Amino acid sequence: MSVDPVVPPVPNSQLVSGRSPLVIGGVNISPGKRTKVEIPVARLPTGTTMSLPVAVVRGRYPGPCIWLSAAIHGDELNGVEIIRRVIHTIKPSFLHGTVLAVPVVNIFGLIEQSRYLPDRRDLNRSFPGSSRGSLAARLAAIFMREVVSHCTHGIDLHTAAIHRDNFPQVRANLKDPTTHHFAKAFGAPIIIHAGTRDGSLRESAAQRNIPTLLYEGGEALRFGEEAIRVGVEGIRRSLAYLDMYTLDAPPQVVIPVESYETRWIRASRGGLWHRQVTLGQRVSPKDSLGFITDSFGEKPTPVRSPADGWIIGHNQNPLIHQGDALVHIAKSE
Repeated sequence: MSVDPVVPPVPNSQLVSGRSPLVIGGVNISPGKRTKVEIPVARLPTGTTMSLPVAVVRGRYPGPCIWLSAAIHGDELNGVEIIRRVIHTIKPSFLHGTVLAVPVVNIFGLIEQSRYLPDRRDLNRSFPGSSRGSLAARLAAIFMREVVSHCTHGIDLHTAAIHRDNFPQVRANLKDPTTHHFAKAFGAPIIIHAGTRDGSLRESAAQRNIPTLLYEGGEALRFGEEAIRVGVEGIRRSLAYLDMYTLDAPPQVVIPVESYETRWIRASRGGLWHRQVTLGQRVSPKDSLGFITDSFGEKPTPVRSPADGWIIGHNQNPLIHQGDALVHIAKSE
């Protein structure tokens, strides 16, 4: 495979943060400074204040402003470690622009090791939020006001839901040329066209014309070294692509696989799921994905691929009911 040349960002005065004041959570951050800001969100029933932690690295030189966010779902931890590794390597004296890093957006879910907020709302279905709404809506509104409103680009980090595992991938609006080039620059093994969902952070950012990538990789409540490595290198390549930070940027990878349609293969019956494919594997129509048996291992029911594509996710739990999602396939063109 040939190497795809990265298209450099187009200079645009509207996409450059100058030396105007940058105020996050009431704190004025000067150029060339690194600051951690705690933005109050709400009080717990005990009276303890919960705050949104934001690490701000404001470069010595003007340039774009990008946010890095993780743990919008409180049990998705790989992004927390990705941000830790990235932010510790950035020196404000070499940075063009600003990085706003929020390693834990859903602070309530993280404490409970839960995807959701205490009221069972999904924060990623609550944007752009409201200062007078539910807890999820209020947290979303704070994030939009204090983080997204300052930014020209965004990268939101996720993992699979509980009992699932995801192949490292970027999801984005590939029909938008600016976002498409941004996604290719990240350099994940596969990039997938994905429309926005109502109430998602990516939808709210799109309404502000902010190119945004959603990175998926690994499992909930786990650190996965491969997914973390791909995420760290992808962000560093993205910063280099935006001419923000080029020191020791990883080399550009070969052209990533692109897919414009995905499909979950679901169980036709309940039983024990015996998976026979791995993440990233290429499959063809009628290839075996695995089989389902009863508790004695008898009466096997084969599960086959309906299309050409790549395995981008799968169920980790062998105990399945009829209709459960088993294998996620990104179809080839």
